[in-house]
Amino acid sequence: MTTLTTYALRLPKSTKAAAEELSKADGTSLNQFIATAVAEKIAVMKTAAYFDERASRAATRQGQPSVLLQALSRQGGEAPRAGDEWPVQPVAEPEPEDFAREAPQGFAEVRLFSARGR
Repeated sequence: MTTLTTYALRLPKSTKAAAEELSKADGTSLNQFIATAVAEKIAVMKTAAYFDERASRAATRQGQPSVLLQALSRQGGEAPRAGDEWPVQPVAEPEPEDFAREAPQGFAEVRLFSARGR
């Protein structure tokens, strides 16, 4: 079971008001909203640290560039041959109604349109 602790948090009035408004729209308490926001920030920072550590291991091993970096930085080679291109397949654009949904309470409705102007 998780042990809960209490922490007095000082927020600027405008930040607290915005958090209260968003938590209400989200259907959660202010406490739950802030706890979730802190947990998300922790996850983002730990993920960034993990990828930084992985990147540093890939960059060099015992002072030598990794095999991947050696391959990516090699000079010369030959141009792609005819037929080596990626096949070009048309991608169907979603219809605007595919994105239709009600806006949360207190938020403006936004309609999305494709580049074709439909």
